[in-house]
Amino acid sequence: MSEQHSNGPLAGVMVVGLEQAISAPLCTRHLADLGARVVKVERPGCGDSTRHYDSVVRGLSAHFTWLNHGKESAALDLADPADLAVLRELLAAADVLVSNLGPGALDRLGLGVDALARDHPRLIIVDISGYGSGGPLEHKRAYDLLIQAEAGSCSITGTPGHPAKPGIPIADIGTALYAYSAVLAALYDRERTGRGAVIPIAMLDTVAEMMGFALNQVLHTGTEPVPVGLGSPMIAPYGAYPTVDGRTAVLGTTSDREWRRLAELIGRPELADDPRYAHNDDRIRHRAELDRLLEQWCATRTLAEIQAAADAAGIGNARLNGVVELTRHPQLAARDRWRKVETPSGPVPALVPPALATGWPIRHGSVPALGADTAAIRTEFGARAAAGPPPA
Repeated sequence: MSEQHSNGPLAGVMVVGLEQAISAPLCTRHLADLGARVVKVERPGCGDSTRHYDSVVRGLSAHFTWLNHGKESAALDLADPADLAVLRELLAAADVLVSNLGPGALDRLGLGVDALARDHPRLIIVDISGYGSGGPLEHKRAYDLLIQAEAGSCSITGTPGHPAKPGIPIADIGTALYAYSAVLAALYDRERTGRGAVIPIAMLDTVAEMMGFALNQVLHTGTEPVPVGLGSPMIAPYGAYPTVDGRTAVLGTTSDREWRRLAELIGRPELADDPRYAHNDDRIRHRAELDRLLEQWCATRTLAEIQAAADAAGIGNARLNGVVELTRHPQLAARDRWRKVETPSGPVPALVPPALATGWPIRHGSVPALGADTAAIRTEFGARAAAGPPPA
């Protein structure tokens, strides 16, 4: 094995990832962060498609480096009966299987979910798909943009007439986090019942759930939300405003009390009692004029002046940063949110996992080269496959 798995709350848990792209690999990477042993099964010669997106991280892909440290890589040809037998032995020893292969891939391998659950009753099986089983779209391939388009999130992002995909792949990441939390719940449930679980997760269902407020608006009013760029169609005033020093302040209100404080802040206390702006739904109807007031106020002040005044008034605020500024963010640095992980090309920076209990160790796993652990996996599990089933 390429990693030591003696520390962390999931020490002793074995996870097999029949995975590619983002959703399943991010789920299993979080499990690895907590100490689980994760064996990533890849296709010989090419591996996970994200290995080849770019070469910006010391010759490695930005996506693959982000999603796969702390894992072992076994390059197995599942069309080869010997390698398929090794995979079967891996699954017999595993606690968790996470798969997001294309529609029907597991069945074609003879590893259908129902058969796996029957043969391995303690196994927790996460089956990630684009559209779920059944229905007219179950056969379709699914990528983040496609799911976001189908689920409506692009329609409430951007500006009117110009929909946009959020820069973060929310369909992939949301699905990964639902899968991760479901695995943890299933491990807990197995401690009580002794039974594994089958957990089907559709990316479409994930984004549909995340569209909750917009769905409620349409279900109860019949009115389609109108995207407002850097803001929210459900809250006003709430947005981004240029400052006199060429920066952008982000601020606004999320309650009627905050609106009163904001009116005081910009020197227009009389607006707090204006019936046109009494409640959030009133302010949404008058969003354009309120945005003009905030634009005028911010345009005569520096970002530092705006943030200091907003903090003093109890108004939420931020600065609009780029990714370069995020890499240098003083809050991340002050809280030691960076660590080093090893790669085949040397150590690289990575963020500490967002959710760790006080006292849990931070596991600095390595990013595996394609097939780096194949020989060890074949030795460990191939011998079991060659020996055949134990005597009855």
